[in-house]
Amino acid sequence: MNCYCGNNKSYKACCEVFHLNGGKTETAQQLMRSRYSAFVLANGDYLMSTHHKSTRPSSEKKAIVKWATSVEWIKLDIQDTTKGLENDNEGTVTFSAYFYESGTMDVIHEKSAFVQENNHWFYLGYAKD
Repeated sequence: MNCYCGNNKSYKACCEVFHLNGGKTETAQQLMRSRYSAFVLANGDYLMSTHHKSTRPSSEKKAIVKWATSVEWIKLDIQDTTKGLENDNEGTVTFSAYFYESGTMDVIHEKSAFVQENNHWFYLGYAKD
């Protein structure tokens, strides 16, 4: 079975590596993909630890986990990535995350901003155009 994030690797060879190493990814897109897999698995600790401290909604962890388990995740579709490579300090990933909620298909479409600090990528939030 392919990883939840849509890569042609198994979860164990893909996102689980980042879930076990605290989110130490090489690129912003890898972090985005691993965060999607964390939503599928309702891994609130990972979602909090990879969310930049300046924008982290720590008090909302339980609500995020509750919502993540209440929906049926379908797939992640990455549309665009700007910067976000090893030598960059910032980057964006535009994606659509499809899921069923109460029997109706829905989608989260977002252009996410990421920042790299101390060789570690973090999710900042919505990117400003």
